[in-house]
Amino acid sequence: MRTRPSPLPSPTEARAKLWELIKDIRFAMFTTRHANGYLHSRPMTTQNRGIDADDRLYFFMSRANGPVDDVRNDASVNVVYADPGKDSYVSVSGNARVVDDMARKEQLWSKMNDAWFPRGPTDPDVALVEVQIIQAHYWDIDDSKIVQLFKMAAAAVTGSPPQNLGEHAAVRMH
Repeated sequence: MRTRPSPLPSPTEARAKLWELIKDIRFAMFTTRHANGYLHSRPMTTQNRGIDADDRLYFFMSRANGPVDDVRNDASVNVVYADPGKDSYVSVSGNARVVDDMARKEQLWSKMNDAWFPRGPTDPDVALVEVQIIQAHYWDIDDSKIVQLFKMAAAAVTGSPPQNLGEHAAVRMH
């Protein structure tokens, strides 16, 4: 899928665009490298109410399950957001770490987290994982499905890849 290349946004514009694309997506696929070398993805909920000024995302995870150990072994992670209904897709690459900050846990905590951690943010099993965004890529397609199909059909007839199927940008945060 070819998309219109976008001029490189400023860091402020990049944060705003990324947040606009991901803020309503309930679950992201959080990918870590397991100790055996394989990549492992699992659904996680972003806890932020906005991207921090220092480009960080936050997730609550169980210390008893694999992702916290994976992050401790290899901080490089990828977080993928997809909203097929809006044709919006975001891939975030960054470095993750466990943050032992009770004030931040309580600030980010919501009643929805009680479903996974009924003892609340003070539960010793609750790990707060911070992802420092290094770079992100996004694809945001404004055309209707009919226009997209028309462009793909025209490309099939002409033998040229479809053009101008939306906006794509690579955003370097650090």
